Amino acid sequence: MLHEAGLRTLAPDQRGYAHTATPKRRRDYGLDELALDVIALLDEAGLTKVHIVGHDWGGAVAWHLASRHADRVSTVTVISTPHPAALSWSMLRSNQALMSYYIGLFQLPALPERVLAPRLYRFYRGSGLPKEHAKRYAKRFSAPGSLTGPMQWYRAIPLSRVRTGRSWCPQHVWGRDDAALGRVGAQRTSHYVNATYRYLEVEGGHWLPETHPRLVADEVIRRAKGY
Repeated sequence: MLHEAGLRTLAPDQRGYAHTATPKRRRDYGLDELALDVIALLDEAGLTKVHIVGHDWGGAVAWHLASRHADRVSTVTVISTPHPAALSWSMLRSNQALMSYYIGLFQLPALPERVLAPRLYRFYRGSGLPKEHAKRYAKRFSAPGSLTGPMQWYRAIPLSRVRTGRSWCPQHVWGRDDAALGRVGAQRTSHYVNATYRYLEVEGGHWLPETHPRLVADEVIRRAKGY
């Protein structure tokens, strides 16, 4: 859909998800490092400024890019993920801590991978991910070892400093039925945003790129083309 609108896209597997880029240490998954991966990709592609789009953990990287590397960003569209400071704020003022209980469990070494790998399909389907995507993702991470990289993103959270300053981010799209990221953090995000900001609540859950691809594409195109 983005190509049909005349946009070029780069959609990398991020570190921990790519077969050839899975560092061992959790410190290698801090947001500074993850954002620098994107900068390195832009440098390799010869791109000075781009439209950044991120969902879930990709959204966290997008927020970081908007704050630390705003000179490389033309627009930012974050799907589902609130500003990190808004998320921290909501932990003490809503049920967000309860919704995020699994993050604490994921801090354990090795055990989460062994428990989750054979149950991934049911987990994905239970969280609202469409069947075809759930099958593909569950197959990709069917072995416990393949989940260690993704788990390191969570294990590195204590090593990543939450940036409380304002980010340059034009829009945030959030699904009202999101089971992982609640309304309080989504609505609080406006306190941490510079520039002209658009916040859109939609009927949907957490997996908006998979369940509402046309809506997501339209929002990206709207912002990229300046209307």
